[in-house]
Amino acid sequence: MAKAIQKITLDRSDDISFDKLELSQKNVRNIKAGVSIEELANDIALRGLLMSLNVRPMLGEEGKETGRYEVPAGGRRYRALELLIKQKRMAKTEPIPCIVKRGGATSLEDDSLAENVHRLQLHPLDQFRAFQTLHLQGLGEEEIAARYFVSVSTVRQRLRLASVSPRLLDLYASDEMKLEQVMAFSITNDHVRQEQVWDTVSRSHVREPYYIRRLLTETAVRVADRRAVYVGIEAYEAAGGVIMRDLFEQDQGGWLQDPALLEQLVFERLKTDTEALKTQEGWKWVDAALDFPYGHTSGLRRFYGERAEVSAEELDRYDKVKAEYDKLDAQYAEAENYSEETETRLEELGNELDRLNDRPYVFDRQDVIRGGAFISLSAGGELKIERGFVRPEDEPVVDVDEHDAGDHDGGADDAVASSTTGGVSVNGKPVAVESPEEEDDRVRPISDRVIEDLTATRTIAMRNALANDPVMAFVAALHVFVLKTFFVYGSDSCLEITLQSAKFSQTQDLGETVWAKEIEERHEAWGHDLPKDASEVWDYLVALDEASRQALFAHCVSQSLNAVVQAWNRRPAAIIHAEQLARSIAFDMVEAGWVPTVDNYLGRVTKAHILQAVREAKGEQSAQLIDHLKKPDMARGAARLLEGSGWLPEPLRFAGDQGPVEIADHADDGPIEGSTAAASDVDLPAFLAEDVEGEGVSPEDVDAGEQRNLDAAE
Repeated sequence: MAKAIQKITLDRSDDISFDKLELSQKNVRNIKAGVSIEELANDIALRGLLMSLNVRPMLGEEGKETGRYEVPAGGRRYRALELLIKQKRMAKTEPIPCIVKRGGATSLEDDSLAENVHRLQLHPLDQFRAFQTLHLQGLGEEEIAARYFVSVSTVRQRLRLASVSPRLLDLYASDEMKLEQVMAFSITNDHVRQEQVWDTVSRSHVREPYYIRRLLTETAVRVADRRAVYVGIEAYEAAGGVIMRDLFEQDQGGWLQDPALLEQLVFERLKTDTEALKTQEGWKWVDAALDFPYGHTSGLRRFYGERAEVSAEELDRYDKVKAEYDKLDAQYAEAENYSEETETRLEELGNELDRLNDRPYVFDRQDVIRGGAFISLSAGGELKIERGFVRPEDEPVVDVDEHDAGDHDGGADDAVASSTTGGVSVNGKPVAVESPEEEDDRVRPISDRVIEDLTATRTIAMRNALANDPVMAFVAALHVFVLKTFFVYGSDSCLEITLQSAKFSQTQDLGETVWAKEIEERHEAWGHDLPKDASEVWDYLVALDEASRQALFAHCVSQSLNAVVQAWNRRPAAIIHAEQLARSIAFDMVEAGWVPTVDNYLGRVTKAHILQAVREAKGEQSAQLIDHLKKPDMARGAARLLEGSGWLPEPLRFAGDQGPVEIADHADDGPIEGSTAAASDVDLPAFLAEDVEGEGVSPEDVDAGEQRNLDAAE
């Protein structure tokens, strides 16, 4: 006969007055965690008690119930109810729903532990969806945050996570996706794009959140981009643009999701600013672009304005503001406490002083009528205006002196000179035969030959004298350099010194480098200081102090430096001299601030070069972290790995620098025959050593070099 299964009998519930309940000292929860007692009390006041208290009757000496009960489980709920009574928000005789347990099958500690351990935490996705449901029911983010004792930003995060593609959320619910990955997907509301990216990463080895974010934002533009700064986020959103935000990591403002709209807004505003500048200032032409190539002003004459004069009213205002600033600053320096009001006032006064000091430049009206300006965007998104350039065709026409014109019209004087040569020629050119002066009282012009001989004699004497006056020799050379650097159509010099300056317009974003900006600022400062008339430059240089003269000389000379290696013009001797010069001035590209990036190197070479760079800087183990990636991702990964490593590609190293270079490994085979390197203590760089024969480059070498460039570009 089968044994009957004994049925389970549950403990009965009862409503017990709170003043008959006592908190048991055998509750296993002793460490505070989670929602505070105050928050729990507010929640009970809002929605009532959702869970009954677990209580046991307290027994007297004879084992009889005393009418009082102890609470071994639900201690936090008990204390929350107790707080409501202390706050006069609930009567102490209020009946409390309780589960009354009689019998000793389990101990008080066992019940308390079971209630806390057997409680299963809500899955995060259930919480996300619950918040979303409450939001759809009409509860605002602030109200949800207040009810569940979390911050408003937490509610926004949960709502954003709940808005991810349902397909991806199902994967998260089944533990096929991590929470961090869901967070990464939440930066966009485009479910189709989210699923496309997941399909991509699920087939690859890289599923990290940073990689997901990169794929989702690869066609977007950062808010910090100069174009976005220039247009303004408000204008972009007003035109219907959408901004993606990452609520879980620093995103520097987010990403603009519509680059085409942004480009349209940029060019529309550039056009407006161009017309405004042309109309307000009267320039003949204004060219606008996001960027101009480095050296875009080559061949144009540059002229500079003068600082606007300070009016009597402005000068008086400046003195008053300066006095107030100095007084307030001195008092604040002696004060012991911080004052936000004083800080604000000092900042206002300082800004006004800067405005009064920063006088605008005023240009000559005639120059403006024939001149123009360039408008572009700086790296920070501010409008960059370069004023004061004259094109060759807009230069004023200089009237030719009638006497000078007669010297070149092939008239009677030339015929007379031709008839007096006597048939004597040197190098195929007729030489004038001196005829004896006629003995009369008229003072005739000296013959050309005499003038040539006399001035040749003077030239030799001046060379000797100048060689014995180093200071004036320096000034004379500086004079030539200044004319060549600042005055396109300036006066000539008696010194046969040339100064050329390569423009490097083929290199993108070169003008945005810190070095190009320093050169531009220095050039502009000297341009404002120099005389506007080239004929006055000599007197200016003679009167200049020695330190300023040397600084100007260094600036002009630096403009002629050209250490560029080109496929059609390797110039090994010049490159060797460039290294000698670099060592002499202790120049190093790492100290100058160059770092390998995707744009300047890693994205423009082959995968083999990228991995070689990481191996040289970080070792084989680091290279293996990225060797399986596609080239764009490999380049970005390498850029992160190379940060702070001080690694340089071979063309930027000194020839004697050590490093595992695989492309050319025979830089130490000795000087190249016929090259000037034979007489130098500096070796030819390794990347040039195998391509140079003597001092030239053969056509075959040029073709090979171009082919290598094409291969690297792929």
